[in-house]
Amino acid sequence: MAFFDKIGHRLARYLSKPRESAVLSTCRQGDLAAILKPGDVLLIEGNSTFSVAVKYLTQSSWSHATLYLGAALAPAKNGEEPLNLLDVDVNEGVRAVPLSRYADYHTRICRPVGLSNKEIKQVINYTLTRLGQQYDLKNIFDLARYLIPTPMIPIRWRRRLLTLGSGDPTRAICSSLIAQAFQSIHYPILPEVAFEQGHDRHCPSCYEEVLRIRHHSQFTPRDFDVSPYFEIVKPTIAKRFKPSKLIWSIGDGERRKQPR
Repeated sequence: MAFFDKIGHRLARYLSKPRESAVLSTCRQGDLAAILKPGDVLLIEGNSTFSVAVKYLTQSSWSHATLYLGAALAPAKNGEEPLNLLDVDVNEGVRAVPLSRYADYHTRICRPVGLSNKEIKQVINYTLTRLGQQYDLKNIFDLARYLIPTPMIPIRWRRRLLTLGSGDPTRAICSSLIAQAFQSIHYPILPEVAFEQGHDRHCPSCYEEVLRIRHHSQFTPRDFDVSPYFEIVKPTIAKRFKPSKLIWSIGDGERRKQPR
């Protein structure tokens, strides 16, 4: 096991190295910080080889998921940034990082709807108990098989390929850990939906929509984006965006149209 762990760590360091990417942040860090609320899921479009594999298999822009903690941790010391994101890193495991860690990345805020402050706190506390745990390196071996060259994998198989991890409770994967936290309070992400006959004996033809929990290992960052139970929040729009106030470059870039 120690041998495979050593190989896994080396492979993780290689796959997590950033690559050149044309994807830039579409939101300033200050705007992002002003809009985020505790319990928000912040999706990241990564630029590493590892991220490319996740984005290909999920057919989405998102390769990583983090949870916004707000002020759940101790206040930052003088001159230090607050650690307000719960992050699972392939090299460092489950950790808390400042928002600036992903300031230059394309991001998306996914906000759970209808939860009380107590329930949000339960979700956050669930993830905080996992701080210090290691990344599930079996994920690395599973993904590595599909990296070079990128294979043509039928869509119906991609979800199965991402049922990753060894199942070791002392190890974590980013989207799986966050999914577990929300499932701990019975909040849906993308559950399986079944229609079962209702219990009203006066209406034998009536059926009820019943949600069935999917295993946490099957969740990917994309699921929070497409979930009907998470609101997509865009900071630029949330701060009362007015297109009439924009200043446009005209021609040589020196002349600018003044706001109306």
